[in-house]
Amino acid sequence: MRRLILFFFFVSAAFAAEDWGPLKFLVGNWIGEGTGKPGEATGGFSFLPDLQGAVLVRRNFAEYPAQAGKPASRHDDLMVAYREESSHQLRATYYDSEGHVISYAISQSDKGAIFTSEGRKEELRYRLTYAPAGADKLTIRFEIAPPGKAFATYIEATARRSVN
Repeated sequence: MRRLILFFFFVSAAFAAEDWGPLKFLVGNWIGEGTGKPGEATGGFSFLPDLQGAVLVRRNFAEYPAQAGKPASRHDDLMVAYREESSHQLRATYYDSEGHVISYAISQSDKGAIFTSEGRKEELRYRLTYAPAGADKLTIRFEIAPPGKAFATYIEATARRSVN
């Protein structure tokens, strides 16, 4: 009986989600694609509605194998996307296991959904882009801009939608 109630709650929350616009294609569970070779992470993430559809929560993890004398490690993060109450603009706040907290403005382009950190050009900035890459596939690019400099790619990855 408990499983049925939890399943019903999950389905209800998913159907209660408001139109997430440029983020709608991200809703679901995703598995990172890669070889798992030393130096390459394995992991996955989900983008799921929560709080009766008022927010979209991304939970992400990446596991890195031991290499070059460094032990294996794991990175976890949580991001909550929401619509700002007064402007209805999409925004997100990111938290990770390394202590980072980043506020993002979210926009849409022909390349997909773009999360750009809020801050002046004289500060360290971040940009995260998700782009559809065919049926149930995504490309992901994470870029960093040092103070006063342009964005440069830090991580590129692909993911496929999980059937679970």
